[in-house]
Amino acid sequence: MTRNVPVEVREREQFAINDEDILTLARWGCLIEDHYSEVQGHYCPMDIEWAKDGITQELFIVQARPETVHSQKQGTVLKTYKLNEHGKILVSGHSVGERIGHGVARVIHSAKNLGEIEPGDVLVTDKTDPDWEPIMKKASAIVTNRGGRTCHAAIVSRELGLPAIVGAENATEVIPPGAMITVSCAEGDTGHVYEGKLDYECHEVDLSKLPRTNTKVMMIVGNPNEAFRLSMLPSDGVGLARMEFIINSFIRIHPMALLEYNNLENIAVKAEIHRQTSAYEDKPAFFVDTLAQGVSMIAAAFYPRDVIVRMSDFKTNEYANLIGGERYEPLEENPMIGFRGASRYYHKNYRDAFGLECQAMRKVRETMGLKNLKLMIPFCRTVEEGKKVLEEMARHGLHRGEDGLEIYIMCEIPSNVILAEDFAEIFDGFSIGSNDLTQLTLGVDRDSEIVAHLFDERNPAVMNSLATAIKKVKGAGRKIGICGQAPSDYPEIAEFLVKQGIDSISLNPDSVMKTGMRIAQVESELETSSVR
Repeated sequence: MTRNVPVEVREREQFAINDEDILTLARWGCLIEDHYSEVQGHYCPMDIEWAKDGITQELFIVQARPETVHSQKQGTVLKTYKLNEHGKILVSGHSVGERIGHGVARVIHSAKNLGEIEPGDVLVTDKTDPDWEPIMKKASAIVTNRGGRTCHAAIVSRELGLPAIVGAENATEVIPPGAMITVSCAEGDTGHVYEGKLDYECHEVDLSKLPRTNTKVMMIVGNPNEAFRLSMLPSDGVGLARMEFIINSFIRIHPMALLEYNNLENIAVKAEIHRQTSAYEDKPAFFVDTLAQGVSMIAAAFYPRDVIVRMSDFKTNEYANLIGGERYEPLEENPMIGFRGASRYYHKNYRDAFGLECQAMRKVRETMGLKNLKLMIPFCRTVEEGKKVLEEMARHGLHRGEDGLEIYIMCEIPSNVILAEDFAEIFDGFSIGSNDLTQLTLGVDRDSEIVAHLFDERNPAVMNSLATAIKKVKGAGRKIGICGQAPSDYPEIAEFLVKQGIDSISLNPDSVMKTGMRIAQVESELETSSVR
């Protein structure tokens, strides 16, 4: 019989179990799994249930049985979608991914209406923001009026494996609210929203025998909850783990607001922060612990493979959307080329918040022992700026080269390419960010749907920058990879990069296996031609 017992608020705000309990349960779980694996004669994942006595505080294992859901899933399967019929096209735009989805159109004009989204609905809106991500997970597809292939909606949709159409201009006006629609991204660069539920099919191809490649095939990951599933795919690790997803989805509070919690004057903001961090007397510790937990899930899932985490790269308008953020962020005409990346880390307005990021990364590497974690600095404009950031990291115990710590730089600004040899003297490796490199090479705002047709990584100027960066970095004896969108969208760019001798290519989860096979094919062709 279950009996409800009144509990004081103070007790309700405490964690149900402590760190010691968690470590004990983890040890017991390993022992139980080892025991049954030995009995069965093969690896036997276990489904284990436990309980804690509220009076004695003792832990008990109450059940252990073979796990029969996740252990049976196949991770090396490529899904391809095909539309078997066509109907009335309601609207078209830039397709994201190659999937097809359907559902009831939920037209959202304001964040106040996000609660209307039901699981399986198609989210139709003007554009999405980082604070929408928890709701986006419910959708079967996403359609936006604004944005290009690297806008927020596109990036998150790829990560969640959702079909999305961005830059559809008047989707919120044309698509009837509550109507059943089909969103197809399986027909090329242009995606279509069709009236009604159309017939389509999904084919699965087993790629468990994907050949190994000399070029490392890595992944782009942001959501820790997806890490263990994605780690089952054949890859050499994570070439880009986005810290922003964890901050926005799990922390949701501006780090400076946590640091200055006691001095906050906005009562509503302070109350909301208290509500979300009630278990923490030390508010900044909430940021450190939560960020460390999220990053460690990714690092543990892919261990011992490399996991490269990019330090926070929000723009000022995105930081302002975090709880308490408006107080700390300036208004910028163009945040895309403003106060972002490396320039924040040593600036008096953010350096203490960057210190929290460093503490979290140090906790992952030292306390949790996940030494496969490497760190990466985004949007570093000058060599001098890079040195300042490294000094700031060292001040918080992250010393480059100590205990195997490698620190990379994003190669996404023309200066990173032009002065590659100089940057190579202070960083261990480079990762090309093709989204920003294309934007800054062509002078195209990558969030603007008006000039979206000009944003093309295949432009000769961009391709020349890619080749130059690889040649200079390799000549300087450093590693170089790419973690931008280009190789996932365009197989010819992946082929070009392999021929240039790039060390690694990081891809969206939905394109890892397909592009990986193409990389293997190109390497085989190069080997054959060299023999001749």
